[in-house]
Amino acid sequence: MKKTVLTTAIVLALASFAFAAEGAPAAGGLSDSVKVAIAIAAGFGIAIAAAFGALSQAKGLSTALDGIARNPAASGKIVTPMIIGLAMIESLVIYSLVISLMLVLKL
Repeated sequence: MKKTVLTTAIVLALASFAFAAEGAPAAGGLSDSVKVAIAIAAGFGIAIAAAFGALSQAKGLSTALDGIARNPAASGKIVTPMIIGLAMIESLVIYSLVISLMLVLKL
């Protein structure tokens, strides 16, 4: 019961800050808090894309090298699709970079 009351009191105390009236932004402009949120979202977006892109490229490369190690004669048939797959994964990270730059430069 005490936790519920304490949580409710904290939420109500912080709500006053959330509903505090700020000066209206200029016509068509964004408030400072929205600009900060967009910058943080762009940073997290590119960080997540780069992290998971690197993990997926490592997994693809590891699997391709494992296949070549098991059957060296098939290296010609494995390398070309591997390179194409790595390029496709990298293009997704580049798209994320472009979207993040578009968001940040919109500020």
